[in-house]
Amino acid sequence: MRRANLTHPDGTWSGLTLETEARPRPELCLLTAEHRLLLTQGGDPVLLGVVHPPAYGVDFFRTDRYRSPVPPLRAQTVRAYGGSTERWAHRFADLLAWSPGTPLHDGRWVLSPDPRLRHGNHGRRPLAEYWSAMLIGGHPDGYVDWYVHNGSWEILPLRPMPDADDSRVKAYRKQARDGTLPPVLLWWVSGLDCHLILDGHARLAAAIAESTEPRLLELHRTVPDDEADTETRRAVVAYEAELTRFAELRVLHGPGIPDGAEFAGPALTRRLDAARTGRRPTWAWPLPGGTAEWARIAHEHTAGRWEHDEPS
Repeated sequence: MRRANLTHPDGTWSGLTLETEARPRPELCLLTAEHRLLLTQGGDPVLLGVVHPPAYGVDFFRTDRYRSPVPPLRAQTVRAYGGSTERWAHRFADLLAWSPGTPLHDGRWVLSPDPRLRHGNHGRRPLAEYWSAMLIGGHPDGYVDWYVHNGSWEILPLRPMPDADDSRVKAYRKQARDGTLPPVLLWWVSGLDCHLILDGHARLAAAIAESTEPRLLELHRTVPDDEADTETRRAVVAYEAELTRFAELRVLHGPGIPDGAEFAGPALTRRLDAARTGRRPTWAWPLPGGTAEWARIAHEHTAGRWEHDEPS
């Protein structure tokens, strides 16, 4: 797997791009059958879902079979990497490259902090209250409500969140207080319109228990290089056309008209950033056997414990 650093316009680090090859299908794989979803890991069902059209939300059921692709983080590793999100990103990239059970497949990915998930962008509620609200509750079953939470970038744990007095959480709470808590690794899944926790359930619980801002690293599929180059050229052409339009207005109306750079420049920056790192829909594969197979798996793994409305 090849990787490269991403930077902000000022040159500071903003994330990694990951180029994955020879993985036509991932071990952590999303399968679909009409309005039904099935997330499997190494063939084991992890999450079942029923999508309610046209865009209401998803009923889900977790099977407790999910296993993190990241080995337990040793204390000496945490001390060595400290509070550097960039170093942790490279560490997680190394692990994702060879660990079983990851969602990576052929294509181009981005692993980076997501500023939209930061507490400061979403009001002044206490940190513990805010991050608790960002978690999608319910176990083993629950509901991802698109109508109420559209655009809130919620987080769906793949296993029950541990309590504040859990031994793992206690071990992380001091790190949460002193700013050395390793990031939580998230995967954005477009079919659920939320993030799944790939690794770090106990670390996120520790940050909430201490009412501190957790560090997050989000993995998502992005545009391949050839499409990114095309989008970049289009953005530059649009920028130059806008500057030409303002220049023509200045000829007609005098120097009181701005040159346009103040308005077109930020738009160009946004388009260039989207061309390099914009989200692409999560790949899903057809479920062999379709809805009948989905129903069989649901019956076998929920043992009648899950009641959900059939999509209309």
